[in-house]
Amino acid sequence: MHPHDQSDWTPPSRDSTRPKEPAQVRRILRLFRPYRARLALVGLLVGAASLVSVASPFLLRELLDVAIPQGRTGLLSLLALGMIATAVLNGVFGVLQTLISTTVGQRVMHDLRTAVYEQLQRMPLAFFTRTRTGEVQSRIANDIGGMQATVTSTATSLVSNLTAVVATVVAMLALDWRLTLVSLLLLPVFVWISRRVGRERKRITTQRQKQMAAMAATVTESLSVSGILLGRTMGRSDSLTKSFAEESERLVDLEVRSSMAGRWRMSTISIVMAAMPALIYWAAGIALGPGGATLSLGTLVAFVTLQQGLFRPAVSLLSTGVQMQTSLALFQRIFEYLDLPVDVAEPAEPVSLPLVRGEVSFEKVEFRYDPEETGRATLESIDLTVPAGGSLAVVGPTGSGKSTLSYLVPRLYDVTGGRVALDGVDVRDLDFDTLARAVGVVSQETYLFHASVADNLRFAKPDATDEEIEAAARAAQIHDHIASLPDGYDTLVGERGYRFSGGEKQRLAIARTILRDPPVLILDEATSALDTRTEHAVQQAMDTLSEGRTTITIAHRLSTVRDADQIVVLEAGRIAERGTHDELLARDGRYAALVRRDARTAESAAADPSAGAGETASTGRAGEQTNVGAVVPQNV
Repeated sequence: MHPHDQSDWTPPSRDSTRPKEPAQVRRILRLFRPYRARLALVGLLVGAASLVSVASPFLLRELLDVAIPQGRTGLLSLLALGMIATAVLNGVFGVLQTLISTTVGQRVMHDLRTAVYEQLQRMPLAFFTRTRTGEVQSRIANDIGGMQATVTSTATSLVSNLTAVVATVVAMLALDWRLTLVSLLLLPVFVWISRRVGRERKRITTQRQKQMAAMAATVTESLSVSGILLGRTMGRSDSLTKSFAEESERLVDLEVRSSMAGRWRMSTISIVMAAMPALIYWAAGIALGPGGATLSLGTLVAFVTLQQGLFRPAVSLLSTGVQMQTSLALFQRIFEYLDLPVDVAEPAEPVSLPLVRGEVSFEKVEFRYDPEETGRATLESIDLTVPAGGSLAVVGPTGSGKSTLSYLVPRLYDVTGGRVALDGVDVRDLDFDTLARAVGVVSQETYLFHASVADNLRFAKPDATDEEIEAAARAAQIHDHIASLPDGYDTLVGERGYRFSGGEKQRLAIARTILRDPPVLILDEATSALDTRTEHAVQQAMDTLSEGRTTITIAHRLSTVRDADQIVVLEAGRIAERGTHDELLARDGRYAALVRRDARTAESAAADPSAGAGETASTGRAGEQTNVGAVVPQNV
């Protein structure tokens, strides 16, 4: 069995195997490792700013105890200039510190966003079929965005405030160790309170981010073009608004709880620390009383100045601890995505094929969407070979595994048994570039970006010339319609291509694949949205395109596959019949039954004059527009 035969993809774990906080903190710190030099410079600036700040109260003590009482004007001027200089230096150091730390923080944010996006690009299709789009977007936007304050300023604030607290406490001890002990008496209680508040906010933050993700998913689904159409045609607009309002109401509650979590306790800390100068004056009054220790007025004022200077960084340090606890919840959600196992991964030593002939073979292929399931496989015992330049048509009832079979060639999924080979090489051993160049797919689900027609086509070949784009569009029988639009190839296709009909979008997708010119072409119901006349025209173009190219066609309507070199009928994931069109008709089996079904459908369509006219009518309407902004969805 090939080493890739077993899939280990699992959905994100919500509760189990969560890393312990120390390990998670170490992982967060590793994010800053590439920026050590800049962080070291920030540390120097922080240290310098702390020393300058501590110097100011000592200058004040000299001013009150020496310069003013003794009338030394020169010393008074020098000390005043020194105090002004400390303020200027503090300002300069603060600006530089903010600039560097914000730059580092934003780079870390960029690294995280890019890492998550890259990881999601490598996830299998199964992940996206099980995960709501809004949830994915919320992780990148809301979760990483919510960490911005932590990443850009919290680390610097932590170092800055810690340095300031240590330097201030040392200076206070140098002035009077007894008053210092009185000032720090309640500090352990404050630390304990802040840690409890942090844990509470972390729990609420996790709930809040989940709710934000749920809201993002609701918005993404219900406010897309498809969502709006479905909501209005089903009369559910009011219901959707009510559902969104309920989601928003839950978020309001969580936001209030998050904001108020521990607010009274933290306010108590602020009140106590603000009242500390009164306690210091009271203690100093006793010390300065009859028989008390000698304490100069300058020392007392300098000490109170230091103590008040200690208040801001100490409270900020406690708040930073709370904020870091909250941010751990956001980091945890991001790390969940970064830790997802990649099911379809490039091999450690990939094989590159400079020239691809295009032979595709399925050797004892088995596939299950969930490898842990023990029931019937989606595909089972598939043995097929499509010679280079040959054509294979796969037909069968809905749910027989036709599209799944086509997804195995470009490795949108990996087989769970057997192998799929391209020119004799297991596709799991090929590098991704070779596969991307070798296999082109036109699926039944056409996706177009909200960009111009030309940009959508150039997505397949960024360096394509205008002549190459036009040639591909002509081959797909869509050039004349594009040329009839006011802005031609510069026309915006709209959200998910809704300015074009289903058939027009399908032909744009075909043109996009033609532009890539892959040696292996997979057409998964590629003409399913076309009317009979347009289907015939596109089929002619596809026949020309398929010459000398390996073509695998997944078809529901059999009119497109009669001339295939080999036709395979799938049923319940197994090959029920195989042969040419004439051979299978002669057997009068499943394929012949499907042909008779198509014939009855065609007779019914012929009996209804309006059948099959939708494509022609929509094309005419789009061509008549005189304003690009007026082009409306043609498939409504």
